[in-house]
This record gives sequence, structure tokens and C-alpha cells, in this order.
Amino acid sequence: MRKQDVGFDYHRYHRLLTEADDEDKRLALIELLIEEKARDRLAAQRASDRAAMTAQTIANVLRSGRS
Repeated sequence: MRKQDVGFDYHRYHRLLTEADDEDKRLALIELLIEEKARDRLAAQRASDRAAMTAQTIANVLRSGRS
């Protein structure tokens, strides 16, 4: 059940839900969905942090160029 895909894969999640025919498989699917959502949020946060650092660096360079 731990196949890693990029982005939301409706068909994959639908197949996993169909295969989740007992409590352990349902719990594993829920855990997988939580993990993948957390991974997506972390990636978004990292991208935001990189953009903020880039903006700060540009601001510093422009500020030092005016002196």
C-alpha cells in the first residue's frame, strides 16, 4: 500500500479504497492519506520558505547597491 506518486491520483486512491476490505487495510489507507497530505504541506512550506529567502536576498542586494 506504500506506493509513492506525485500529486493526487484518484484512480490509485479509489483502487486502494476498494482493496481496503478489513480494518487493518482501512487504517493503513487512512495513515497513507495523512502521510501524503503532510508531505504535500511540507513541500509547500519549503517552497514558500525558499521564495521568502530569495525575496530577502534580492532586497538586501538592492539595498546595498544604493549605498
